[in-house]
Amino acid sequence: MRPIKAAICRAFGAPLTIETLHLRPPGPGEVEVTLGAVAICHSDISMAEGAWNQSLPAVYGHEAAGHVAAIGPGVTGVAPGDRVLVTLIRACGRCPTCAGGHPTICRTKPGDGDTPLFTASGEPVHQGLDTGAFAEAVVVHHSQLAPIPADMALDAASLISCGVITGLGAAVNTARVRPGETVVVIGAGGVGLNAIQGARLAGAARIIAIDMRADKLEAAREFGATDGVLATGDKPWRAARQIAGRAADAVLVAVGSPAAYDSAPRYLAPGGRLVMLGMPHSGQTARYEPMSIALLGQELRGSMMGDTVLARDIPWIVDLYRQGRIRLDELISGRWRLDEINAAIADTKTGAARRNVILF
Repeated sequence: MRPIKAAICRAFGAPLTIETLHLRPPGPGEVEVTLGAVAICHSDISMAEGAWNQSLPAVYGHEAAGHVAAIGPGVTGVAPGDRVLVTLIRACGRCPTCAGGHPTICRTKPGDGDTPLFTASGEPVHQGLDTGAFAEAVVVHHSQLAPIPADMALDAASLISCGVITGLGAAVNTARVRPGETVVVIGAGGVGLNAIQGARLAGAARIIAIDMRADKLEAAREFGATDGVLATGDKPWRAARQIAGRAADAVLVAVGSPAAYDSAPRYLAPGGRLVMLGMPHSGQTARYEPMSIALLGQELRGSMMGDTVLARDIPWIVDLYRQGRIRLDELISGRWRLDEINAAIADTKTGAARRNVILF
């Protein structure tokens, strides 16, 4: 087995520890990837805080890019040396949801729960979100990979694996924003900025960002928002309606805050779509008045990883980036070493960072 350095969570809420683990070789249908970069997503932080009852010890991290080191039996389409994205989208390709074009919600995941990570004494280490990318290398199912150009920087590429496809995909694939519509994006962090980019690409006439911080509203304008409203004000949904002259056709909640979900329907027009992409902790709830939703013909819909189909969406996103039509490099707030990961997480938790990236 290959020895690798990894950041391990041994207790929820405690700092991660850098340890040497052993990575088993790829089995049937699996690929070993040596990582060049992994971004820190708020979902990783939530898991390390015990938000979703994960097993311990664990290695988190799921927004990564690198090059193929080895392939297991039966793998086609990638070869050692290829540069790839590594995502948490692990799909069988045969079940009804996969066949219907929704691999992000596949519930018959191949090898689910089978970890390739072990301590020196042979203790299994949980592979967070089937990825475990806070490490120098990973072994994942081949469905979790997407090829990227050989000349694309791995730090920028890693962002596509989650933050970009989650936000951009929520606007384009889930909300199906159409030209001329008014869109509200609640939360102008890394995912929210990409939702804004997606709404802009889809031709929205007004894109109104809602956030608790004025500096993040300024960033939202850089990424395509036409307007910004501070969520700290009194009834910000009224301010949003005054700006657009009407309520929103689509509201995208890009922050895992129950309070944001409580207020989200207030921005929504009759017949509008409310798309839920931010992930609150397990057990947290939001409250709606069903009568109003039914009476106004509104839609509430979840969006897992932006309803992304890797083979369809990644080449398109990469091409947009190479044309200069979406921003990736500007999403990176800081670049850190693996042994600085706790400082990078602390910086992310301040709310100021768009995305911090660990470079190997």
